[in-house]
Amino acid sequence: MPKYVIEREIPGAGNLTQEQLKSISQTSCDVLRKMSPEINWIHSYVTDDKIFCVYQAPNEEMIREHAERGGFPVNKISKVSTVIDPATAE
Repeated sequence: MPKYVIEREIPGAGNLTQEQLKSISQTSCDVLRKMSPEINWIHSYVTDDKIFCVYQAPNEEMIREHAERGGFPVNKISKVSTVIDPATAE
């Protein structure tokens, strides 16, 4: 299953409270439950003004549908071609 990184511009994202992040996460999970089991949210990285989400999905269209249903911005979707980590250097 392809993996994607979704860039979402959300000014002040790094200042969101745990309650706000919980609410956003619940909305995302609610939408995912109503969609195909083929799309999965793996995790997200919250920075000052962006959230980078990692998803598995069959295609970009499904990611865009999830964002539209949940009211989430999608500024860029990048398909992951390879994952590397320190073990790659060995």
